[in-house]
Amino acid sequence: MSTTTIKAYGAKSKTADLTPLDIERRAVGKDDIKIDITYCGVCHSDIHTVRNDWGGSSYPVVPGHEIIGHVTEVGADVKNFSVGDVVGVGCMVDSCQTCSSCQKDLEQFCENGATFTYNSPNKHIEGTQTYGGYSTSVVVDQKFVLSVPKNLDEAAAAPLLCAGITTWSPLSHWNVKKGDKVGVIGLGGLGHMGVKFANALGAHVVMITTSPEKGKDAKALGAHEVLVSKNDDEMEAHQGSFDFILNTIPVGHNMDPYINLLKVDATMVLVGAVEPMDGFHGGGLIMGRKHVAGSLIGGIKETQEMLDFCGEHDITSDIELIDMQDINTAYERVTNSDVKYRFVIDMKSLKS
Repeated sequence: MSTTTIKAYGAKSKTADLTPLDIERRAVGKDDIKIDITYCGVCHSDIHTVRNDWGGSSYPVVPGHEIIGHVTEVGADVKNFSVGDVVGVGCMVDSCQTCSSCQKDLEQFCENGATFTYNSPNKHIEGTQTYGGYSTSVVVDQKFVLSVPKNLDEAAAAPLLCAGITTWSPLSHWNVKKGDKVGVIGLGGLGHMGVKFANALGAHVVMITTSPEKGKDAKALGAHEVLVSKNDDEMEAHQGSFDFILNTIPVGHNMDPYINLLKVDATMVLVGAVEPMDGFHGGGLIMGRKHVAGSLIGGIKETQEMLDFCGEHDITSDIELIDMQDINTAYERVTNSDVKYRFVIDMKSLKS
């Protein structure tokens, strides 16, 4: 297969800064869409992969799975997209399409292994891996391209492709509805989207945080109350009162205080901590038939539903726009929780 060389930014080892690279993109096949990337969000998963925190990173790593761009070419069999369309690409660019998970629109749980947007084996260019959105363009199968509502700001829509669907999927799956009392633990890239979505769904939203100073921001984003988890009196007052809790804490922690907040039969879903957790007391679950669950992004159908909901309710992420050349400083700031609430790279800076 013929390829095209394009500009990108990536890391050549787990200790290296991200620097300019040339990478290869495949030619457009009959089911493919070529996208000129205009914006790409910066996810903490990008940093974990670059630094091989989860193991399995293969170098060079070109991160980026919150991609927004414009269609510049379509394959002969592409039906639902045209040149000029504003589109998105999230965390996946392929899956087997035949297993039971794929048949249920749960490509993220593909039993034969989804092809992720970066750091997955590239079935189109032998001996290579997938490269992400820290680049000028990308070629993606039409089944994994998403339509972005025209009313949404392109840059601020980028984090919807990961932070958005990561928080939307559990709220949707566990049927959060008008009048539910919903807690969102942690006000970061994920948490701020959880607050916006839960509010738009009509829930009574409580931001649960260790930092009282985050209360003002949480209320501006749509939280109705702020619960400071370090305040024992406040925690006691809210015990047994939540219909649903979205836990976005990105590191292992003690879950007992949060389990105690759940109503009978209620659920807390973990979306942040991809690492060992502290032990918790089984009695907290048993005395109330409570659930602790996990959730990973969403399938393509659900991601499109989330984008359409964002279009209807004018929801985007709160972002700070950066140049590609400032990515290493941005990584330091993400690691230090110094961003409100998501960095997005303006790809004009890479193209120039």
